[in-house]
Amino acid sequence: MTDNAFDILSETIREKLTAQNITVPTAVQNKLIPMIFEHKNMLFQSETGTGKTFAYLLPLIERLERDTDKTSVKIIITAPTFELASQINLAAKSVTDRKTALFIGGAPLKRQIETLKEKPQIVIGTPARLVELINLKKMKVSNASAIIFDETDRMVKKELIEPTTALRDSMPENIQVIACSATINPQVSKFFTETESVVMPQEDVLQKRITHWAIYAEYRDKIDTLRKFLAAENPGKALIFTSRADQVENIYQKLRFKKVDCMALHAKADKQIRKAAIDKFRSGKCRILVTSDLSARGLDIANVTHVIQMDLPHDEDFFVHRSGRTARAGKSGINVLIGDEYEMHKFALLEKKLGICVYPKEIVNGKVVAPE
Repeated sequence: MTDNAFDILSETIREKLTAQNITVPTAVQNKLIPMIFEHKNMLFQSETGTGKTFAYLLPLIERLERDTDKTSVKIIITAPTFELASQINLAAKSVTDRKTALFIGGAPLKRQIETLKEKPQIVIGTPARLVELINLKKMKVSNASAIIFDETDRMVKKELIEPTTALRDSMPENIQVIACSATINPQVSKFFTETESVVMPQEDVLQKRITHWAIYAEYRDKIDTLRKFLAAENPGKALIFTSRADQVENIYQKLRFKKVDCMALHAKADKQIRKAAIDKFRSGKCRILVTSDLSARGLDIANVTHVIQMDLPHDEDFFVHRSGRTARAGKSGINVLIGDEYEMHKFALLEKKLGICVYPKEIVNGKVVAPE
């Protein structure tokens, strides 16, 4: 393995990375870039916030830049949500001038077909829409050299397994297959049997770089406790999670009523509204974003200082993904649960299972303090 996987990359790509203050590869990038560059089929697991997107994008784009064919679809990337697909598209645009295109469900199909006439070489989208374009014979994939399944644990779940399978089956025989996620379960391994698996050593982000707090509140008092916490802590950038989609609007409206500047991210909201909310949060124009698990899965937003969980998700993986929205790219962060008695009991069990240390906190006289 090379000491610095970025040595494989052209000077142009390295300059574009430097412009983003990226000069040294992360562990997963150092390991995967040479392997992916050599056309290996890969299934890799790496903790959230460790740089998986560039781990596959950079070697594929390096190969693409050396390719004289500038008219065929060469790289296909599929992701479970509009937000993650958009984010990958932005990441690709930041390191190449080759044309990229974003294809997601819910957007006008006619406009997307027009986009294909511009001959994009990197296509990114949700699986159902990509399959639809292929089946309509609007998107030719016969010359594609690689397909990537991002957040692959979500892609093989019940709601997405059908279009994901159809997409995989519509690819040319010799295509390079890459799949990645922060968590890999047996279902994922079964779906990608003919790939080489790489599980990156745990960097213990959850244990070492995230401080976990627990604040007790009865269900009816949770939103008021949240408001007091935000006033006391004044977070630089906070993501507020709730498992129930209807609670997103409820929390948002009650915070706004109390003059708290925040935005809400709904899975059912119009794509443009969702994009506007993320853009505003990403840029720092709004420092508080209320969201559900499905909306924010895989979101890579820099400098999130606080994750606030208004409930404990049923799925342990969702807890890990939520928490991992902070402490990204080597930074540290705070993960807070505002929970009732039942949730505190569940949190204590999770604390043991995940090997984390949870500190009880309360809000007294406008300050977050340890209980006496």
